[in-house]
Amino acid sequence: MSRALEVAGRLANDAAEVITATAGREHHSGAAHKANPFDWVTDTDRTLERHTRRVLAAEFPGVPVVGEEYGADPDAHHAPYRWVVDPVDGTANYVAGFPWCAYSLALVDASGPVVGVIADPSRAQIYAAARGRGVRANGVPVRVVPRALAGGLICAELGPGRTAGFTRCAAAGHTAIRSLGSSALAITQVALGHAVAAVLEGHREWDVAGAACLATEAGAVIVDGSGRPDPLPGAAMIVALPGALDAVLAWWRASGE
Repeated sequence: MSRALEVAGRLANDAAEVITATAGREHHSGAAHKANPFDWVTDTDRTLERHTRRVLAAEFPGVPVVGEEYGADPDAHHAPYRWVVDPVDGTANYVAGFPWCAYSLALVDASGPVVGVIADPSRAQIYAAARGRGVRANGVPVRVVPRALAGGLICAELGPGRTAGFTRCAAAGHTAIRSLGSSALAITQVALGHAVAAVLEGHREWDVAGAACLATEAGAVIVDGSGRPDPLPGAAMIVALPGALDAVLAWWRASGE
């Protein structure tokens, strides 16, 4: 685990340097979108994922990789361990030069994330966690202080069918919503104690695996849309500080009615 954490941290530092040097500079060259006009892929995405795969193959031969740009290695989801990487989470922000994108890397086993590292280049921060070892920001331990739901912030990445209803529920509870375009950083805000919850809809494993490790180690609760505990839920994911979960889950359910 220590070696995995060290290698993941090194890769996150590499990625932060590249993202910092290139953010906002690929809009007219090297950037294209997938089926959705807001689902961008850039040369930086591809370069960082290739670099990550090369390093991991050398350091951890036989451990498969799942990545956003190049898919899953054979039998990745049946192996005892797998690496999960999103080279640039929040690519639309990155292309536009908005300071809200991240590099995410996690080592995952059958019980969920074992190691998670998030690079937040615009804040010059590397957040890292390992199972049973807590969370660190640039090497400094993070201590999350419980926060009241009223007056707090929820990071939400929701589809159009739920956004209005969930926002109304939160407003009635005197809680504000922020939707900033990076699932990894949304969850990370809960792990750091900046937000009381993150509510996600329609994410993929590479979007959330690294940050989920941070959140779990910080003491947050992770459930699926039905409220069932799950370290890496599928379509819907709610990450909350323990005192906020019941209310946020109720708002989620009400927003789908």
